[in-house]
Amino acid sequence: MALDRWIALVLLGVCLIYGYTAWFTMDADLAPFMRRNPIWPSTFPKVLSVLGALAALVILLGLEGPQKPPKAGDIDYRRLGDYKIGQAALLLGLMVGYALLLRPAGFLVSTTSFLILGSVILGERNWPVMIGVAVVATGAIWYLVQEVLGIFLRPLPMFLGV
Repeated sequence: MALDRWIALVLLGVCLIYGYTAWFTMDADLAPFMRRNPIWPSTFPKVLSVLGALAALVILLGLEGPQKPPKAGDIDYRRLGDYKIGQAALLLGLMVGYALLLRPAGFLVSTTSFLILGSVILGERNWPVMIGVAVVATGAIWYLVQEVLGIFLRPLPMFLGV
């Protein structure tokens, strides 16, 4: 079975579990006045689970159309060793680290570090430009979220008491 069908099979399983949760367990604790509403909190998950399961079945059963030969830029699953899997794994680890450090280290420190380290992993070596872009982008995003949208983002590490 081809890689796309294996992925579709996994997604079908996820959609079935998600759909079971949406159809049978999400609405059990609704307040009585909410049971008369036309749209419940589980409406969107129900729609997503049905559409996801249908899309996965289309791919799994091969109904999406005839297979075309791979083009030059397509990913060939038989040659996964030729791709930069190490870089991708490092970036995924960096994303997890960023998510874990966002609150304790603060937005400015963790986001700037994430952008600089991500650039290094991807091969950028122009340090002045890399640091400048990271600092300006982080500062602009923090200003927009904090001041324009009014959403509090802890700018500095927690031990500084800010």
